[in-house]
Amino acid sequence: HPPPVATSKEEQDRLLQDQPDQPQNPKVLRIAIIGAPNAGKSTLSNQLLGRKVFPVSQKVHTTRCKARGVVTYEDTQLIILDTPGLTSPFKAKRHKLDEAMLTDPWDCMKHADLVLVLVDVSDHWTRNCLSKEVLKCLSQFPQIPSVLVLNKVDLLKKKFLLLELVTELTEGIVNGKKLEARSAFKHNSSSSVKSPLQITQASPPESRAHEPRCLQETDQAQEGSSLDNSDDRRASESGLVTEEAQGPKRYGPRDLKNMKGWPCFQEIFMLAALHGEEVDTLKRYLLMQAKPGAWEFHSGVLTSQSPQEICDNIIREKILEYLPLEVPYGVIQVTEMWEEGPSGELLIMQNLLVPRKSHMMMLIGRGGKVISRIAQEAGQDLMNVFLCDVHLKLKVEVKS
Repeated sequence: HPPPVATSKEEQDRLLQDQPDQPQNPKVLRIAIIGAPNAGKSTLSNQLLGRKVFPVSQKVHTTRCKARGVVTYEDTQLIILDTPGLTSPFKAKRHKLDEAMLTDPWDCMKHADLVLVLVDVSDHWTRNCLSKEVLKCLSQFPQIPSVLVLNKVDLLKKKFLLLELVTELTEGIVNGKKLEARSAFKHNSSSSVKSPLQITQASPPESRAHEPRCLQETDQAQEGSSLDNSDDRRASESGLVTEEAQGPKRYGPRDLKNMKGWPCFQEIFMLAALHGEEVDTLKRYLLMQAKPGAWEFHSGVLTSQSPQEICDNIIREKILEYLPLEVPYGVIQVTEMWEEGPSGELLIMQNLLVPRKSHMMMLIGRGGKVISRIAQEAGQDLMNVFLCDVHLKLKVEVKS
């Protein structure tokens, strides 16, 4: 069971400053999760952690800054870097986002041992190609192993589309081998998830077998890539293509212009992250990728965030959920009380400042229904984070 988050800032700071309780042979893996806004990065982070510490909402830019989650299992520590969605300066300006929203995902990449690229396959506008920002990010750090994670597979009515998406998002190459994918869904089309994708990877011609995997020309590879649906073909065991010393190729802006996918993914996983299906498979894979190294955190730490930050984020998540369009982005949160009650319960009072009276009416709702629903749902989430009773009171005022 994952540990609860400390309810006081002092206790959380002490935990974060504590020397990690190193096991005999510690292993560690730093994981950056990147993707377009709203791909489900925070939901996946929460699933991997086993407790909800990152805010989640249908609206874009719920995650405002990078935060770390810590999974400690036996002798291994996974450090999950939950990042804001990769966005452009133009969109950042439109949503009044901090400068950090543009730089944080890039900073995370500098510290990562592995990158998970999350794609929401239920979004038919964005699923067919990786965004320019994601491709740019991958091309800047080609030495970091990357894994493609197709999320929200359960929402995809036509499962056969997954094979087309995989081919497009990988440029027909996974782990340096050309893809010959066969449907994992043919026997039971209603089956929601299979992970990782069953793929037969055709071995590259002898002369190219030892080239670095990112150097193999993607257009040549795609000519030979075929999606194989025959029932009797088995996914063959394929050996890794060995990397030579010169390392993977750097793709320049001109290459990226013509690319829809990334030809250097090592693995593909398919998830329904909201329901936690197949997340355990991914978690086991990540634990296996960990390398010998000292732990960064004490095993009692679940996240690097302070209790107040978690509280602010969870309340903001609910405001984003219940208020229309751009309205929630203008709300300022001020914590007026944070103390322990007589029976060990946590008493929190927060003031929500809005720019206009009309916004105040929306946030309160008819008969106070909206604000009480936000308080109730946020309070429930906070109980699950801190594992204690939480009494949350919210007030709304027009900021003077």
